[in-house]
This record gives sequence, C-alpha cells and structure tokens, in this order.
Amino acid sequence: MKLWEKNFKVNEEIERFTVGRDREMDLYLAKYDVLGSMAHITMLESIGLLEADELKQLLAELKNIYAMCERGEFVIEDGVEDVHSQVEMLLTAKLGDMGKKIHSGRSRNDQVLVDLKLFTRSQLMDIATEVKTLFDELIAKSNQYKNVLMPGYTHLQIAMPSSFGLWFGAYAESLTDDMLFLQAAYRMTNRNPLGSAAGYGSSFPLNRTMTTQLLGFDTMAYNVVYAQMGRGKMERNVAFAIASIAGTLAKLAFDACMFNSQNFSFVKLPKECTTGSSIMPHKKNPDVFELIRAKSNKLQSLPQQVMLIMNNLPVGYFRDLQIIKEVFLPAFDELKDCLQMAAYIINKIEVNENILDNPMYDAIFSVEEVNRLAAAGMPFRDAYKKVGLDIEAGNFKPNRDIHHTHEGSIGNLMNEEIQALMDKIIADFHFERIVEAERALISADE
Repeated sequence: MKLWEKNFKVNEEIERFTVGRDREMDLYLAKYDVLGSMAHITMLESIGLLEADELKQLLAELKNIYAMCERGEFVIEDGVEDVHSQVEMLLTAKLGDMGKKIHSGRSRNDQVLVDLKLFTRSQLMDIATEVKTLFDELIAKSNQYKNVLMPGYTHLQIAMPSSFGLWFGAYAESLTDDMLFLQAAYRMTNRNPLGSAAGYGSSFPLNRTMTTQLLGFDTMAYNVVYAQMGRGKMERNVAFAIASIAGTLAKLAFDACMFNSQNFSFVKLPKECTTGSSIMPHKKNPDVFELIRAKSNKLQSLPQQVMLIMNNLPVGYFRDLQIIKEVFLPAFDELKDCLQMAAYIINKIEVNENILDNPMYDAIFSVEEVNRLAAAGMPFRDAYKKVGLDIEAGNFKPNRDIHHTHEGSIGNLMNEEIQALMDKIIADFHFERIVEAERALISADE
C-alpha cells in the first residue's frame, strides 16, 4: 500500500531502492506517528472536517494502535511503504472509508517531520536522564575521594598534584556544558511543523495553534516553508549535542583505560566488568571502556554525516533526507548504552589511595615549594631557579603537605555549585510539559 498509489505499478527494483530501510527505520517513529495523527484529527473535527462520532471511533482505534506500539507488536507489513501507510491501512481495515479521512490537510512531509520531532524530543529526555545518572555517580566519587591525591599531567609528563576529587568532578562539570548543548537542541526540536503540509500550507482552515498545544510543543514552526527547511537542520543540531556528550565520554573512557593499566595503577575496574585473554591468564582488559571510546568517537562523526547528506540541497523536500534517518535514529540507543555502561562502572570503580608514595612523583611538588619560597619573600623567578637546580642536583625534598583553597581547587572542589548548575539545567528543560501532553492524548475520554 502507498498513500500516493494510483493506476500503475512501480518497478520492483525501483521500489526496493527508493524504500530502502524506511520500513525498518519507521518502527522507531510508529507511536509518535499515532500521537501526531490523534492531535491532527482532533483539530480536523474542530474545523468541521470530521464528525464528532468519527473522531471518537478514530481516536479509539488509534489508541489501540498506540498500545500495539508500546507492546512492541506494531509491524509494517510487506508491500506497505512506510509507517504512515500502515497506520492508515489499519484504520481503514477497521473503520472503512473513515480511516481515509485522517490525511486531510497534511502531507507525508509534515507527518514525518512531526514524527521525528516527537521521537527526538522524547529521546533527548531519555538522554538527559542518563547523563544525570552518570553525573551523579561522578559527583559521588568526587566527594568520596576528594582527599586522595594523584599526579596531574601535561604533555603526559608529571606536572602538579591533582586529586581524584578533581578528576571525577571535572567530568561531572563537563557534562553540565554538554547538557547546555542538549537543551539548545531540545528547544529547537520542540517546535511544531504539523500543518505545513508539503511545505506550502493548506487551503483548509487548519488550527496549528491547537495541534501545537495538544502535542505539548513550546511553539509552532511558524513559516510553513521554514518548517520544511527544518528537516535535516534539526537532526544536525541534535547531532552536535550528541557529539558533545560523546566527546566527554570518549575522554573519560581513554583516561579510565590508561589509569587502569599496570604502568599507572591509579584505578581498578571491577573484575566482573573486564574480559580475559585466550593465552595470557593474568589479563583483565578494560573492554567496556574501550568500546565506549570507540562508539563515542563514532557518534562524534554524526554531525558530519548529517551535514554531508543535506548540505547542498535547496529549499523544499528531497528524498536525500530519508537517508539521514538511517544514521540519526539508531544513534540515541547507542549513546544511552554508553552512558549506562559508564555510570555502572564508575559506581564500582576503586582508586589507588597511595599513588604518591612512589618517589618518582616527588617532582610534582616542585611548584608547591616554589610558591612556599615566594610566599616567604623570595622573588618568584629566583625561587623557580633554585628549585629547578635542586631537582637537577638530586637535592629536592618535597613537602607533601599542600593547601589549595581557591575556588575549584583540590581543597575547594565546588561540587555543590556544580550540582546546583546541573539541577537548574535539568529543570529548565520542562520535560513535564511533553509528558503531560502525551498522557492527555492517550487518556482522553473516548
């Protein structure tokens, strides 16, 4: 079945090529297509294009289809082109010609646009939840080990004293910046394109404000041409947010792999989260973090993939945009998987509390000695030279009693402020609005 089918049959190879993986990808969108249809037909009834009894029957059946989607039972049958066709076919099979009325005033163009928007904002809510879970684990570990020192590095050379409080807390704060990207992407996503039809509106007196409210969007995408131009642009913006989070994860994973190696022995991963070797019985490999690193690096390529597909397209819809779904829709599950794995292992990770007992790290206290001499009145440059010469001569004796008090330092992590920053960002999403809108559509009296 095809919504556009007339009195001729398309060549089978052409159909195979043009449909591609759409049936597979559209399963991601199924329940959101139903929600969009529920809002659309509610609006159609309000402007006289459906009778009240027709609306009642259509909503009841759409709720049944939604329940099928929630149970994982919804399928797009062979010969059916896409999710829109499958939903309309199910309605028509159950309700006859009444089912054919739901497409009035819209095109598959704005239908897939609203499906993608509803799907994406829901996924962004899930991502935000998983980021917050990892954030909480990092803050907890930062507080737990705030007094445990570790070497800091520049150029992979030992540099100055750091702490596990700083290390864990740094990645927590990094996630707050990533969440700002996510919030911006969410706000751009949460605008209603429904009613733009094929990009040029409709002669029906559609009430786009009504569908915007019913679906819990912040606003509509006002200009119908721009609403269509949002296809691809939304995916690109969201991809940048995904890439930002993935960048933090990749860096954290690299650190964890390196610090877990015997040459560092800064951290110990839970043995149940490592893998062994087929020949070396002593091995406990950090495969999970290695895969997080690889998957996160792959996700960081997503913006470029989206841009290369859509970059040279003029105004209006083109089939090129179909291909974006294949790289975009699965990315959310991959990112959520990485976030969940990272949070699980961070919760169980153990740290070496005696790293700096090794005399090879004595030199990291050189700056502390320079500062002590400068505070006692010696010119900083003279103090720097003296300590440097003492190190070269093998005469340097480190004072390991350090006192850092300024904001964000070893002795003043500012974790409460970082926590407050994250809490404010989460609150500013206002996810409750979309949750309430979906609940209202599904639970409305028939």
